[in-house]
Amino acid sequence: MEINLQEIVFYVVAAFIAVCSVLAVTTGRLLRAATYLLFVLFGTAAIYGLLGYTFLGAVQLMVYAGGIVVLYVFSILLTRSDKDMRDKISKPKLVSVVLTTLVGCALILFLIFTNGFVLDAIPQGVELNVKEIGMALIGGDKYEYVLPFELLSVLLLACMIGGVLIARKR
Repeated sequence: MEINLQEIVFYVVAAFIAVCSVLAVTTGRLLRAATYLLFVLFGTAAIYGLLGYTFLGAVQLMVYAGGIVVLYVFSILLTRSDKDMRDKISKPKLVSVVLTTLVGCALILFLIFTNGFVLDAIPQGVELNVKEIGMALIGGDKYEYVLPFELLSVLLLACMIGGVLIARKR
């Protein structure tokens, strides 16, 4: 089994995403957490680029990374929450977190090893037509994504409204 450059770049970007994800969740400062989340979204765009989905990579950068900039402005900079946000974690809560993490890892490993993933199922260098991508995004059939897209937009709107409410609390 030989490893090519594309696989090496994939593993480096995947490790970068994993490290930044853990740092985003475990850091005590809100601004740093949002910055790590921004790096995770950049890494996801890089994965799309490696797969040859340049349109989805551009959408990832514009919509989600742009959403983090909005998160900066509304939620973080308006609230001036630059203090340390670490709370003391009780032992029962820590045990439940560790157990949940282990169960999640076991489930992911079970799914990876029991499903026969087809390597090279996506032809390299072939890019989908933008019209096909657009129809898949706005369609409501089996492999079309209008509902998740709308739910995500409502989630981002709720985050912005929450940031404004937190800022106006004073």
